Amino acid sequence: MKMIVGLGNIGSKYAKTRHNVGFMVVDDLAQRLNAEFQTSKFEAEVATVFKDGEKLMLVKPSTYMNESGRAVGPLMSYYNVAPADLLVIHDDLDLPLGKVRLKQKGSAGGHNGIKSIISHVGDPKFKRVKVGIDHPEKMSVVDYVLGKFSPAQLADFNDAKITAVAAIEAWLTTDDFAAVMNQYN
Repeated sequence: MKMIVGLGNIGSKYAKTRHNVGFMVVDDLAQRLNAEFQTSKFEAEVATVFKDGEKLMLVKPSTYMNESGRAVGPLMSYYNVAPADLLVIHDDLDLPLGKVRLKQKGSAGGHNGIKSIISHVGDPKFKRVKVGIDHPEKMSVVDYVLGKFSPAQLADFNDAKITAVAAIEAWLTTDDFAAVMNQYN
């Protein structure tokens, strides 16, 4: 079983904000896989689907971004998901808007959602799909990540979302994340 987690903040106040790109990507993936999210007892919305005979769990933590690990850790324990089978989708301030970068492991890089997952999972060796949102020029980081894309930025983000979903589907098809990284990075 593979677990694909999109990071974001719950509630309509945060919908379509830069910090919710993980939710938006996993929503598009769920739509392509005809999977429907349901509330679970693990502080998350979960969609389960089979692809090529393998069970996939799509997850949107309902703990808010900075506590994402509180949902991911118990889900992984309950379903016996190894860190190597976990993929997390999140925003990245250090990547240009619209850029997608795949990583097999690493530090939190200042991202509190990733920091929480590493803390609750106990291992930084899980896959990531980072979606660039750029760095703010004249506003605080908090205001920037919780802000929405401008119409001009939305086109670049939508292209990145398509690329991110394609990369995830390539990994699900080939089960070779290194090859997918070479193709999409």
